[in-house]
Amino acid sequence: MNKIIRKQQFSEKVFCLEVEAPLIARSCRPGNFIIVRVDNHSERVPYTIAKSDPVKGTLTMVIQEVGRSSTKLCQLNEGDEIVDIVGPLGTPSHIENYGTIICAGGGIGIAAILPILTALKQAGNRVISVLAGRTKELVIMVDDVKKYSDEVIIMTDDGSYGERGVITVGVEKVIQREHVDKVLAIGPPIMMKFTSLLAKKYGIPNDVSLNTIMVDGTGMCGACRLTIGGKTRFVCIDGPEFDGDLVDWDEMFKRMGTFKDIETSPNPSEGGE
Repeated sequence: MNKIIRKQQFSEKVFCLEVEAPLIARSCRPGNFIIVRVDNHSERVPYTIAKSDPVKGTLTMVIQEVGRSSTKLCQLNEGDEIVDIVGPLGTPSHIENYGTIICAGGGIGIAAILPILTALKQAGNRVISVLAGRTKELVIMVDDVKKYSDEVIIMTDDGSYGERGVITVGVEKVIQREHVDKVLAIGPPIMMKFTSLLAKKYGIPNDVSLNTIMVDGTGMCGACRLTIGGKTRFVCIDGPEFDGDLVDWDEMFKRMGTFKDIETSPNPSEGGE
């Protein structure tokens, strides 16, 4: 059992949970993810790790209510226990000193990119973080990002925080003013696609994290099977990070819609998230 020791609500449907998981906290690396089962009647759902504290033995994750499983998790409170957490899983991020790197995080993707940009900064990179959301309340963990960024640019669709515009506007401004060695994008798939295309336009290597397509997190279900550079890859095993230039985005979007009706179904007999 894994006790929730801290809960924070970021917005109407986005929550931050810090949970006890000492073994995983000591062994996880940036880019890893975990699988959470809320209770004995719940599904196994993959979530990214926003923070790990090996001294306290805790993990911090950010969850957005989408279907039944995530809603059930978000309804738990401090002191409640999660039946089990498995991890760390996935291939860790490749960390080296590239030079200047743009870390583009959209929505809850900001939580997923946080440990990676932290490691990149510690490796000696100049880290420019571009954060975006539809509104101010959806731009999360800004203070955490600032600790390990040389510069933070904030974009919102409605202009309620930072500059008005989509994330690619902020990314392109940086590219046009200075040399950029690499771009990393994590967030909604459509945001990652166009950030990747923008980087490609300027000849900049770019990586994206396709964690949103994962289902069972072990490669057995095949739901995250995608064509990457003309070869079949499993996001939960071979990723979740890949070279954005090699991703078949059309296939990605088709696969994401496979379980859409089941995810939002109110009837448990029809499946779950």
